Amino acid sequence: MCDLIVMSEEIEYIVHGELINGHILINDGKAIDELSKKGYGDKEGKKHLLKIYEALYLLFNNKITVKYKNKILEFDQLVNTSLKNDDEAWTRFLVYRDLRSRGYIVKEGFGFGVDFRVYERGDYGSKPAKYVVFGINEGIEMKLENLNSITEQIAHMGKEPVIAVIERRGEVIYYKVSRMRFLNNKNSSDTNL
Repeated sequence: MCDLIVMSEEIEYIVHGELINGHILINDGKAIDELSKKGYGDKEGKKHLLKIYEALYLLFNNKITVKYKNKILEFDQLVNTSLKNDDEAWTRFLVYRDLRSRGYIVKEGFGFGVDFRVYERGDYGSKPAKYVVFGINEGIEMKLENLNSITEQIAHMGKEPVIAVIERRGEVIYYKVSRMRFLNNKNSSDTNL
C-alpha cells in the first residue's frame, strides 16, 4: 500500500509506452518531461526510453500501459517477455521496486551484474549517486574475490557499495560493504595477556 501512495505522488496520470527492442518508448512530450524530472528513463535524441525494470515498476503501480504489436501487455506478460532476454529481469525489478518505494531515485549501474546507481533523496540532478547497489539472489554462490573486486571498483569511483540480497520470498535486505585489511602480526607470540 505504501508503494501506491508514493507512486500517486510521483506520476499524476497514466503514461503510454511501446515495447521496442527491449526498451519502452515514450512519445508523449508531457509524459517525457514528468518522467525525466522523476528520474525515469533516458533521452536518446528525440526519444525517451525506459528500461524494462522501470516499466515493470510503473506497470506494477498502474502508472503505465505498455503496447507490444498493437496489444496492451499485462504485468505478467511484460515479466515473461523480459525474462526471455534477461535472466536477471525479475531480480532487477525486485531491487528497483524496493529502492523506489523507499523514495530513492535509481538509475542503471556500471555493469557489475544487477547493479544500480542510487541517489540520496533530493539529490538527483544536482549531485552524483552516493551508492552503487548490486543484487544477489539468496542461495547463489559468489567467490569472495569477485565480491572484493566489485566493492573495490565501486569504492574507487567514490561511491558506497551496498549488497542487496533478494530472499526467496522476494524481500530485499541491504548490507553496506566496507573494506577491511588484516595486518599480518608477526609478533603475536610476544603479546602480553
